[in-house]
Amino acid sequence: MNFVANVPYIKCWIRKEYLHDLEKGHGEFVECVLLAVKSMQGRALMFEAYMPDYGACFDKFPLSAFVWKKDIKEEDQLSLGEISLWDGFSYDIQVWSKRLLKNCDVQIMLKGGKRMGGEYLFTVDSTHSDPNIINTSVSEVPAEHKQHNFGKLDNGQFFAQPNNRMLWFEQSLTPKDLKTPDFQVSTRYFFSEQEEKWAFGDSKDFFYKEQRRPVASTKYDENNRDTRNDPFKGSSIEGKD
Repeated sequence: MNFVANVPYIKCWIRKEYLHDLEKGHGEFVECVLLAVKSMQGRALMFEAYMPDYGACFDKFPLSAFVWKKDIKEEDQLSLGEISLWDGFSYDIQVWSKRLLKNCDVQIMLKGGKRMGGEYLFTVDSTHSDPNIINTSVSEVPAEHKQHNFGKLDNGQFFAQPNNRMLWFEQSLTPKDLKTPDFQVSTRYFFSEQEEKWAFGDSKDFFYKEQRRPVASTKYDENNRDTRNDPFKGSSIEGKD
């Protein structure tokens, strides 16, 4: 399990009220460097930052605590639920970068149909990697899994949005006029080893030849019931419902 992960070097500003439990410090900023991101299932992503002026670290910041510039307009600032649409999906995350799209211009689709421009930086993705722990998350359910794509917004805030709330403008590949995505949510599980029924265990050859294994019919037949584990085997009701 890896519920804390390092993030790329980003120098930015903390809204000082988040250092005082939102009780004071409003309108003031403290310079910082982002250090790490933490994911707890069902809670907003939390970030740790180092504040050079204090020689201190603080590790319980929501994304709304940060701005990448100080000359912001308060009326343009968005709530935590707008800049980061989803809470963490599991306790197991990885931070990585979509290399082709690093520092790419993006457009974020916000609640209410609004849009805002920005810049992509990195991605936080989640899974459930420990088979010895019960999986209570939806991080591996195709229709529910989301990425947190992290970046800067034009209003001075940061964002963490899923793929289906973003448009990407890779300058050398993206045409001037875009098509409107009409995609559907993925609901299927795909397995390479279940499309064809092969058996490879009968050969020790390095360049083995595939053999198709026989597959029992799944069609229901009340006269051809598997009664090997029937507790009434040998009785007059063997194989009966």
